[in-house]
Amino acid sequence: MTILVPDQRSAAPLFCDDLGTHGDRAALFTTGRVITYGELDDEVGRLVSRLGPGRRLVLLAAGNTFESVVAYLAALRGGHPVLLAPADNDESTRALASAYDPDVVIRASQGLVIEERRGRSAHELHPDLALLLCTSGSTGSAKLVRLSRQNVRANATSIVDYLGITEHHRAATTLPMPYCYGLSVVNSHLQAGAGLVLTELSVVDDCFWDLFTASGATSFAGVPHTFDLLDRVGFASMSLPSLRHVTQAGGRLDPAKVRSYADLGQRCGWDFFVMYGQTEATARMAYLPPDLAASHPRSIGVPIPGGAFTIDRPDDDGVGELVYRGPNVMLGYAEQPDDLALGASVEALFTGDLARRTPEGLYEVMGRTSRFVKLFGLRIDLDRVERLLARAGWTAMCTGDDSHVVVAVEAGAGTVAVAGLVSAQLGLPRHRIVVVEFDELPRLRNGKPDHLAVRRRAPEGGGAQPRWARPPASRSSDHAAAIRAAFAEILEVDACGEDSFVSLGGDSLSYVEMSLRLEEILGYLPREWHTTPVGRLSPSPGRRRLVRQTETTIVLRALAIVLVVGTHTKLWHVPGGAHTLLAVAGFNFARFQLRARNKISSIARIALPAMCWIGLVVAIGDKYSWPSALLLNGQFGSPTALWGYWYVEALVQILVVVSLVFAIGGIRRVERRWPFSVALAAVFVGLVVRSDLVEAGMAHQRTSRPHEVFWLFALGWAAARTTNSVERLIVSLLVMGAVPNFFGDPHREAIVVVGILLVVWVPTLPVPWPLNRLVCAVGGASLYIYLTHWDVYPPLSRFHGPAVALGGSILAGVAMWFVARRVMRSEAPAGGFRRNGATPRRATTAPPPFGPEEPAPSGSRRARDRARTRRTAAAG
Repeated sequence: MTILVPDQRSAAPLFCDDLGTHGDRAALFTTGRVITYGELDDEVGRLVSRLGPGRRLVLLAAGNTFESVVAYLAALRGGHPVLLAPADNDESTRALASAYDPDVVIRASQGLVIEERRGRSAHELHPDLALLLCTSGSTGSAKLVRLSRQNVRANATSIVDYLGITEHHRAATTLPMPYCYGLSVVNSHLQAGAGLVLTELSVVDDCFWDLFTASGATSFAGVPHTFDLLDRVGFASMSLPSLRHVTQAGGRLDPAKVRSYADLGQRCGWDFFVMYGQTEATARMAYLPPDLAASHPRSIGVPIPGGAFTIDRPDDDGVGELVYRGPNVMLGYAEQPDDLALGASVEALFTGDLARRTPEGLYEVMGRTSRFVKLFGLRIDLDRVERLLARAGWTAMCTGDDSHVVVAVEAGAGTVAVAGLVSAQLGLPRHRIVVVEFDELPRLRNGKPDHLAVRRRAPEGGGAQPRWARPPASRSSDHAAAIRAAFAEILEVDACGEDSFVSLGGDSLSYVEMSLRLEEILGYLPREWHTTPVGRLSPSPGRRRLVRQTETTIVLRALAIVLVVGTHTKLWHVPGGAHTLLAVAGFNFARFQLRARNKISSIARIALPAMCWIGLVVAIGDKYSWPSALLLNGQFGSPTALWGYWYVEALVQILVVVSLVFAIGGIRRVERRWPFSVALAAVFVGLVVRSDLVEAGMAHQRTSRPHEVFWLFALGWAAARTTNSVERLIVSLLVMGAVPNFFGDPHREAIVVVGILLVVWVPTLPVPWPLNRLVCAVGGASLYIYLTHWDVYPPLSRFHGPAVALGGSILAGVAMWFVARRVMRSEAPAGGFRRNGATPRRATTAPPPFGPEEPAPSGSRRARDRARTRRTAAAG
C-alpha cells in the first residue's frame, strides 16, 4: 500500500470541518429531538477519533438518520473515502463490499454498527478521492462515481447560491441520502448552516406533513414520481405556511405538471425549481429559475453558478449531445479497487442527453441516447414512447433491446390497446411490442423506474407470439404480405403499416419498378401511391381495366428516351427528349430526394453505373477521354471532344451541387417552410444564367452544360412543389417564356414545352394495359438505355437499319438495367434484407414516430450510439 498525501485543494475546508462555527443553531430535526450544530460537531469529532488518522476506505450503509449523517461527516472530516450504500438493501451492501473490499463497514440505520476489517487500508487511495457514489439507477453495481472534496464543495456552494439557502432554511429529507440528489440536499444545507429535517417517511404519510409543519420545514425535494404522489394526497390544498421552495430533479417532469406546480407556487408563495443533474456532476448541473417555469416548462434552464454547457456536434436544429464543464465534474469512474488510486480523468462530462439551446438562452433536453433501442435500423426513443402513452391516458414504463420494445403497464390497462397504439405510432409489427402487466409499476428506492424489473417480467425470447401480438388474419393478408415482400426486395427495407415509398427512401430509379410490382399485386396503381402508407394500399375492388392510368413522368421517361435514340439512329428527327428528361429528373428529385437524409446513395445509383460504363468505353475505344468517364468532360475535356454523355454529366453535377446547398441546415428549414418559393428561387437562379446576365463560361455546347441547363431541372422541381392552379399557372408561364429561343430549334422547343406542361398539369396518362409494362420497363431503364445506346445503335443501324437499331438499343438498355438491379442488391450493406432469412432493416429515412409536439432527434446526430468511455450513466 502507498500512502498518498492530499493536495492543498483536497485539504481545503469542507462543511464537515467547521460545523462548530454555527454554535447553537439547529442542525438536525428528528421526531422528538433537535440537534444543534455544536452537538453535531461533538458527535462527528468522537467518531473521527475512533476511525483513526490513517486513511481507510469506509463503506457506509446510510439512511435518513442522525447516525448516518454523523458517520458521513466523520468519514469526510477524517479524510476517509466514503462509499455510500442504502441501509435498507443488504444485498447491495454485500455486493459493494465484495467488489471493493472496504477497510471499514458502518451500518447506520438504527444506531451505529462499525465493523473494522483492518487497521490500515489494503488499497491505494488517491489523495483527492473523498466520496464514492453508485451511478443513478445502478445501486449495488460495481461501477462507481469518484468524487473529490472539491467536487462536493463546489456543487454544494452552487446550490446554496442559486436556491438562496440561508441559515434560516430547513429541508425535509424526502429522498434517500445515498442517492446523489438526496445527498446534495444534505450537503448544501450543511454548507449554508441551515437545518435538515431527517425522516424516511413518504409524502403520502400524514405523519410526514405533521413533522414538516412542526419543524418549520421550508423546502423538500422530489423526483417525478414524488409529484404523482403529491397529486394523490391533495398537496395543492394543504396549508404549509413555512414552505419557501420545492425542487424537482431526477428525471423529466411532464411540462404540464411543471406549469401546474409553478402556478401553484406563485399562488401559495413558494418557488418551484426544476433542476437537472447527474451523479457524475456530484448532483446538479442546471436549474430553471422559478419565474420561467410556467413559460418554459420543457427547459432545464441555465447552468449552475460556476458551470457551463456546450452542445457537441449540433444538427440542423441545434440538437446535439449536452456537454457540461465545471468544478463539480467527477474525477472519473471506478469499476474495481485498483481504480481508487486514479486521479482526475474527466475534464468535460458528456451527459448522454440530446439537447438544444433555445433563443432565450435556456437549455432543453430532447431525449437520451441511452434510452434508445434500434429495430430494423430505426432508433426508437423509449422516453417518447412513455410520453405518448401518458397522453393517451396510460402510465407506462418502457425498456427493450434491438429485437423488441417492452412496455409495462398496470393491470387492467388493456394490453391489446397499448400494443396497438405503440405499434401504430412506431411503425413496428405488433409482434415486436411486448406488453407486461404489474399490480404496481416497479420503482427503485429513489423513486426512479425499475426498468430491469420490467425487462425480467418480459417472456423469454421477447414474447414474440402472445395471442394479442399476432397479426390478425384477414382476406387481405396475401396482398399485404406481397407488398411487404416487394418493398423488401426493391428498397431492401422491412416496411410496416405507416411507412410509405417516400418515407422509406425510395427514389426515381426504384419508383418505376415499385409501381409495376404494386400494379401486379393490387390490380391497379393507386393515385399518390408513393406517399400512401403501406397499410392503406388495398386491391382494386373491381376487375382489371384495359386502360391503365400511368404516372406521367414514367410515360415521359419512356417516350423521351425513345425519341432520343430514334433521333440518333436517324429513324426520325424529334430532338428535345434529353432536356425533357432533365425536367423530369428535377420533378423526381423534389419528390424523392430533396428531403431525404441520405442523398448520396441516390446520386451514386446514377453516377456509379455511368462511370463504370463510360470507363469501359474509354478503356476499349478512342472516341472518349477519361474526363468523360469521371463525368467532368465539360470542365476538363477538350472543347472538340465528343460529349455524348452530357445529360448524365449535367444531371449528376446538378444533383451534387443542390445536395451540398441543402446540406446547410438553415436552407433546409427555409425549404420546408416555403417549398414552392424556394423552388421558384432556384428557377430564377437558373434563368439568370440562361439569359446571359452573368458570365457562365464558354459559349460552345451551351445547351449541354450543367449551369446552362439547370433552369430546366429547376422547372421540374417547381412543378413538383405546386399545390394549386395558381402555382401551376406560374410555372407554366415560366416554361413558355424560358424555353423559346434557347435551342434555336422550334421543334425541339415545342417538345420540351409540351413535356414540362404535361408534368405540371397532368398527373397520369392513359396507357393500354398490354403496353403498360413495356412503357414502365423502358421508363425505368431510361438511364441505362441512354448510356448504352451510343455503342449499340451504330453497328445495328449500319447492318440492319435504324428501326432494328432503335429496338436493339432499347433491349440492351433494359437488359443492363435488369442486371444492374441484381448486382446492386447483391452488394447491399451488411444488415440489409436477404432472402436467406437474415434480419431485414428499415431505412434510416423513416419518419419520426411522433408529430410536431414531440420532435424526434435527427438521424446521425440523434443516433449517437457510438461507444465511448466518457458516456455517462442515467440522469441523476
